[in-house]
Amino acid sequence: MTDTIAIIGAGLIGRAWSALFARAGFTVQVWDADPGVLRRYAEDMATLCDTMKAEGLLDDPAATIARIRTCPTLEEAADGVAFVQENGPERIEVKRDLFARLDTAAPAGAILASSTSAIVASRFTESLEHRGRCVVGHPVNPPHLVPVVELCPAPWTTPETLDRAEALYARIGQVPVRMTRERDGFVLNRLQGALLAEALRLLDEGVVSVEGLDATIKDGLGLRWALMGPIETIDLNAPGGIVDYATRYGGFYADLASTPAGPEVFSVETAEKIAATWPQDRSPDNIRARQDRRDRRLAALRRHLASEQS
Repeated sequence: MTDTIAIIGAGLIGRAWSALFARAGFTVQVWDADPGVLRRYAEDMATLCDTMKAEGLLDDPAATIARIRTCPTLEEAADGVAFVQENGPERIEVKRDLFARLDTAAPAGAILASSTSAIVASRFTESLEHRGRCVVGHPVNPPHLVPVVELCPAPWTTPETLDRAEALYARIGQVPVRMTRERDGFVLNRLQGALLAEALRLLDEGVVSVEGLDATIKDGLGLRWALMGPIETIDLNAPGGIVDYATRYGGFYADLASTPAGPEVFSVETAEKIAATWPQDRSPDNIRARQDRRDRRLAALRRHLASEQS
């Protein structure tokens, strides 16, 4: 099978995927609907690869970049590839158009994966001739620093597609998480949404400050979660493990679950109320600087965790 990958959509997520596949030795063919994005692509990739090298995530930026080329059309980018990673806008009509074109342009054996974070594949692949090769491969932003990839099949996605996609993501150093069926929000955003709903409720009720709430995660739960997930956490938090934990604390959590936060916590009004209590410089330049600091700290954390596992 060819070791050529198509990246459709060359924004932040697409560039990260390009670097990950090229770092692993794949030839990468890139297309974006915006010619301006393609004109800036070489410069943007050079910056990303230099950053990855500085963070200890890439040994040879020049060799990585040499494996990547831009293409003037989607059809050229998809020609002769074994795998497509689509990163277009999060709009269902765009996904339908892109996947219809990809289903025609890509070789019949190529897998078509979408980076969508919210749209299940059945909503944009149902009418395709080769729909069994379509799957969601949802990364976490930024993919080159946070390695998990959620594999969410449509009802018609073949087991072979899931097997091959899982193996490919693992080959490039990501951590694939395989779902058995579609659920809106996949796994990560359902978990994130549940925590965020309760956080927004507590802030809206004035129970805690933003600084205090974020510290509870950053300096509390988050430290454990960097090492293990919530199930292993509770398995270690009672002498007899998970069943003992449920026996001790299940009633308390059941009471909390009986009165969940409502959808109103996600309103713009709630966000405005919280923002007013937490003054920040939210200019684009400042947001980017804070993102860059986040990324440097994530890279340092990954290096530390990798050293502990070696």
